[in-house]
Amino acid sequence: MSTTAAQSGSTSAAKSQAAKARDELAATLDAIEDKLNVPKRAADLGKQAAAAYEKNPLPFIIGGVAVAVVAVGLVAWAIFSDD
Repeated sequence: MSTTAAQSGSTSAAKSQAAKARDELAATLDAIEDKLNVPKRAADLGKQAAAAYEKNPLPFIIGGVAVAVVAVGLVAWAIFSDD
């Protein structure tokens, strides 16, 4: 009888260990999927940018003005250059 009890205990321990390994594998695969999901990552980045803009819009305004100045400069250079 004790042999059957020992086998039963080792079987349940093995099943428990297998279930734990499956859960860990599923969690790892979910984490990998989250990191490789480009649309989700882009949406998260957009949300972070929107939150940063709402917190302090000044750097975004300065960046936008800088881009506009560069664009106007390139257009003026293309128009007025002697090429």
